[in-house]
Amino acid sequence: MFQTYDAVSNPTPAASRIAQLRHELACRNLDAYIVPRTDEHQGEYIPADAERLHWLTGFSGSAGTGIVTAGHAALFVDGRYTVQARSEVDTKTIDVVAMAEQKAEDWLAANLNDGAAVGFDPRLFTLAQIERLQKRLAEKSIKLKPIAANLVDKLWGDQKPGPPDGEIVTHPIEFAGRSAQEKIAEIQSALKSDGHAAAILSSRESIAWAFNLRGSDVAHTPVFSAFAIIHQRAKPQLFVDTNKLTKQARSETKSIAKITAYEKFFDRLKDLKAAGKLIRLDPHTASFAISRALGSSKNIARAPDPCIDNRSIKNAVEIAGAREAHLRDGAAVTQFLAWLAQHADSGEVDEITAAQKLESFRADTGKLKEISFDTISGSGPNGAIVHYRVNSATNRKLKPGELFLVDSGAQYIDGTTDITRTIAIGKPTNAMRRHFTLVLKGNIAVDTARFPVGTRGRDLDSFARRALWQAGLDYDHGTGHGVGSYLAVHEGPVSISKSGAAPLKPGMIVSNEPGYYREDAYGIRIENLVLVREAEIPPDGERPMMSFETLTLAPIDRSLIDTSLLTKAELDWLNAYHAHVAKTIPPLLDKPTRGWLKSACAPL
Repeated sequence: MFQTYDAVSNPTPAASRIAQLRHELACRNLDAYIVPRTDEHQGEYIPADAERLHWLTGFSGSAGTGIVTAGHAALFVDGRYTVQARSEVDTKTIDVVAMAEQKAEDWLAANLNDGAAVGFDPRLFTLAQIERLQKRLAEKSIKLKPIAANLVDKLWGDQKPGPPDGEIVTHPIEFAGRSAQEKIAEIQSALKSDGHAAAILSSRESIAWAFNLRGSDVAHTPVFSAFAIIHQRAKPQLFVDTNKLTKQARSETKSIAKITAYEKFFDRLKDLKAAGKLIRLDPHTASFAISRALGSSKNIARAPDPCIDNRSIKNAVEIAGAREAHLRDGAAVTQFLAWLAQHADSGEVDEITAAQKLESFRADTGKLKEISFDTISGSGPNGAIVHYRVNSATNRKLKPGELFLVDSGAQYIDGTTDITRTIAIGKPTNAMRRHFTLVLKGNIAVDTARFPVGTRGRDLDSFARRALWQAGLDYDHGTGHGVGSYLAVHEGPVSISKSGAAPLKPGMIVSNEPGYYREDAYGIRIENLVLVREAEIPPDGERPMMSFETLTLAPIDRSLIDTSLLTKAELDWLNAYHAHVAKTIPPLLDKPTRGWLKSACAPL
């Protein structure tokens, strides 16, 4: 099993650890210290040795920021984690603050005196983040002070885990679709056009994509810790723990790049600074420490990471792989749903058992490399915790009359999957059916959208919310995120959200996952992955329009659908989707599951 279920959060030590941190602040004449939930590579998912915020506060979510002052401690989280954070931290010691209500910089300005000093680890913040903080805090003459030695690491001491040591392997071109040499040449061509001597890569996902390598430094995401410098003319340099490279990975990488020890990266930046050449740096992904090492802003060309857009647009091989992965994954999920239908109302199935069973069906495909994130397996009120992670302390049984939300995904070498289904255990209430159907209407609205070239994620976000808004309801997370190709399940630059500023482009794979959450009662989410298709002019249309192809193949719980709330077009979509599922995946199913699927996909 790739997922463990040990209780990972313990709020008890937080008061003592925060007191120790306050002592460190006093010794350094600091008025506050910021602890982000990130590491040197600014990724959403991080190794165990970078879980500083979790160690300090007990909060185990994938996004958050802690701030400790002499008299206060606060944890800032987004809408996905407000409920979870309150359950995981000592709220007598730490205030849980919703980012939508107050930003960290505003909190600092409100809680610190003029001229205060705020410490931070420059490796753990992007250049853009520090500049935003500096601008806001300058209004009160509050100074940001880089601290080279991380203060949480000092307190963590010998108990801190060591760095990960998983091997780094090649990602075959039969799945990548393009060679690493071709990708690097494309980046070098862009550098030449822009007049940049080199580009700095610090994102694990970008480096894995550019060099056609995969690793296991981060749970559930096949990446590894590394930095890279792509030179306009010379061979690129890859800074990595060379002991991790397999013989094949080392041989293939040496043919296109100079391999250098990971810890030599900042020394090389000093050389670039001395040369005075113009270096491309993404202020939203590169750390403040990297920008400082390069010196004057005259040496830095601010521009996006040259890999982000390219890796988000899947090539023909990756698209074919995604379809195969979703076919395989849809069959595994369908086997799970059929199993659940047979056993769920027995009172013997709990959240952990369900998650393990789902993982086992995926493993039975013989193609599973990993799960793509910890399965969200939430029954009843636990389903209302948007990113709920079941453990031995919170595990509860599935009960008749409740809803069960399961959000899961898989890593296959040909594609990454992510799917959410909400299932009624026994007979659902009218309120459950109404809320589920309003969410379904939003899912259908996004799936069937046609939109012109240049449309951004924020332009489509309201499609998913309209039916909920009309009922006075909403949800506090984005509607969709980009998905990698045997890479991160959350991938930029695109998102379907209120802040999604990146345009959707053909070849991108994004999620479509509206939801509704009634705290202490139930959660509802319906998620499919969709592929952005090439623009075409619709019949009788005048302008080219893009659309989506639905990749996810698994039935939607018919017992939760109130057909009186659906238009004819929406009902036609649902029946057509189920007909497609019923036609496509049966060859991968056993006979009993095929029989269940026929009933689960019967027209409404």
